[in-house]
Amino acid sequence: MSSESASARETPEKGAGTAAPPAVPLTPSAAHPPPPDDHDEVFADGAGMERSAQMPPVDMPPDGPDLSSPLDNRRDILMAMLGVATVAIIVAFDATIVSTTLPRVAEALNGMALYAWVGSGYLLATAVTIPVFGRLGDLFGRKRLMLASVVVVALCSIACGLAQSMLQLVIFRTLQGVGGGMMIATAFAAPADLLPDPRQRVRWMALLSASFAVASGVGPILGGTITEWFGWRMAFMVAPLAALPTLYVLLRYFPDLRPSQGMAGRRIDWLGGLLLVVALGAPLGALQYGFSGEGHYLEGALLLGLGLVALAILIPYERRVSVPMLPLRVLASRDARLLNLAALLVGAVMFIMMFYGPLLLQRVLNVTPAAAGLLMTPLVMSIPTASILNGYLFPRQTQPQRLMVLGATLLAAGCAGAMLLDSGMSPNWALLPFALAGLGLGFVLPNLTLFMQVIAERRDVGVASALVQTTRAVGSAAGIAAVGVMISHTSVLTGVRAGMMFSIGCCVVVGILASRVRMRNLR
Repeated sequence: MSSESASARETPEKGAGTAAPPAVPLTPSAAHPPPPDDHDEVFADGAGMERSAQMPPVDMPPDGPDLSSPLDNRRDILMAMLGVATVAIIVAFDATIVSTTLPRVAEALNGMALYAWVGSGYLLATAVTIPVFGRLGDLFGRKRLMLASVVVVALCSIACGLAQSMLQLVIFRTLQGVGGGMMIATAFAAPADLLPDPRQRVRWMALLSASFAVASGVGPILGGTITEWFGWRMAFMVAPLAALPTLYVLLRYFPDLRPSQGMAGRRIDWLGGLLLVVALGAPLGALQYGFSGEGHYLEGALLLGLGLVALAILIPYERRVSVPMLPLRVLASRDARLLNLAALLVGAVMFIMMFYGPLLLQRVLNVTPAAAGLLMTPLVMSIPTASILNGYLFPRQTQPQRLMVLGATLLAAGCAGAMLLDSGMSPNWALLPFALAGLGLGFVLPNLTLFMQVIAERRDVGVASALVQTTRAVGSAAGIAAVGVMISHTSVLTGVRAGMMFSIGCCVVVGILASRVRMRNLR
């Protein structure tokens, strides 16, 4: 702990009580102090920018880091951000369009036993590749990785549409998840390259968020409609068609930004990446393969042990590496650990609702895939609505973590309503629980990223954001796999309802974790 940090902690924060520690500044300054320790609270002003007890927010001095955009004018920034937004649209299509298609696919390929693997394989591949491609983007630039990700996703989507068995579909979707991880790692980090000043970046991020939300809402409807009218194979052709304009916009307008020579010369932590893949993938493989009711308990135990060994080696190894694949410093504070644990649980709940919701609607309410997609629309369309409301309420809350508690409560209510759906009900009753779940996610998801960015050092803002996305993706894969195990041991309906009950418990834990995060706005 530096002397500057220690002396800052001796100065009480005005209006926060004599025992409250100071804030960590987010506004650009010549020197950024170290991150708060486990006993620090974080403060933000009414504009959402954090300010410090020991120095007021100031403009960037001439000798500070350059926060000017590499693009010359507003039109160039708009066109470049449109290119990034088209990548976000493909990511959203890739993740949601399959949800209403899979029940028909599993029936056609006679592969209900592998139903969960289609989603968990994709999400697992996405989760373990986000930090890898995030590092590669830092070292070699993001434009070529974004272009490569679009090509990978398009080709794998075509392969999925041509699959002749459920096993082939699982393999192609897992490879597609690698492309999805590449997309997430580059698209959500690209705005920081185009707009280094966070005060400018936050306005343009609305374009990215709106594109992702609208595409997420259209995806299930589009997938169900195409499946009903043209067959499930044609639903996988949406991503290749969307890839064509995306490639053009990126090639034409997105600048080819290269890192400095010093950054480009750093070695890639391939061993850390391999250990991370094993530490994340082996336990999920144990859950899906070893404990799925097929008698592979020994293999499951071995996979679980392999994951634990990899994790035990990974942690001390990453502490010694100069450019680690998993930078442990972003988890040094207690609040960061609470937020990532909450992200893990929220990811599980979110994808249990999105992945098994259509299956529940088609099995319980006997609706068509297209109708299931329409009934799922409130879930994905309520997320941006609540996110906008969250942005309005956040600076007006002295303790903004209460918004996450509200979101967890709404999400639990939505899961409870979905669990209570019965065959005698009108399908319209399903609109309410999915709308409540979407509102809850809208209050939780943006705050997970925002709080992590506030807590992290300025040099680690991108890494902290990627870590939240990774833990959420791991939770998504684990949630889908867990419900798949429940289905294999019981029945489809019983397993999905048990998954909804599990989701309610996760929401309760998320609310408790959020209430323990110390963050405060100074009004």
